[in-house]
Amino acid sequence: MTHTLIRDCPATAIPAGTAVTLPAGTEVFVTQTLGGNITVRTDHGLLRIAAENAGAIGGYLPKEAAAAVAVGEFSEPAVWAALKTCFDPEIPVNIVDLGLVYDLAVEKTTGGHTIEVKMTLTAPGCGMGPTIAEDARQKIAALPTVESAKVHIVWDPIWTPQMISPEGRKVLGLE
Repeated sequence: MTHTLIRDCPATAIPAGTAVTLPAGTEVFVTQTLGGNITVRTDHGLLRIAAENAGAIGGYLPKEAAAAVAVGEFSEPAVWAALKTCFDPEIPVNIVDLGLVYDLAVEKTTGGHTIEVKMTLTAPGCGMGPTIAEDARQKIAALPTVESAKVHIVWDPIWTPQMISPEGRKVLGLE
């Protein structure tokens, strides 16, 4: 469905990862809304609009609440659930089921928890890496008692499509 921006809107160009501002009046076609962020197609190409800027898209109503994970008590499964709300804006599978998350370390501190995640990307040249990693970091940091969250992008081992989970393979039509 096509929408018109009702105000200037910050966005991120895909796959370059560069910040741009789309002017009010720009027509956008929503292509993906997974994880709370919105992927749109415009005359300027494919772009990601962060959830907090969804109000700039005239007539657009979000289908899901992006921060719904941050309720209840802290647990490692809650961290994994938060990570499953993060998506590459070009692929309709979360970063966990894509096989991009290599390691999750939870350290208990005196006041809460410190979380460190090692993840990779589907391609080393992907400019969206910092954006995806920051999305994951913010969602983990929003969990109860998380004092610090860090997400590191690593390249060893190199990601391959065989790392996609059975659930992810079904979504992508690979099984």
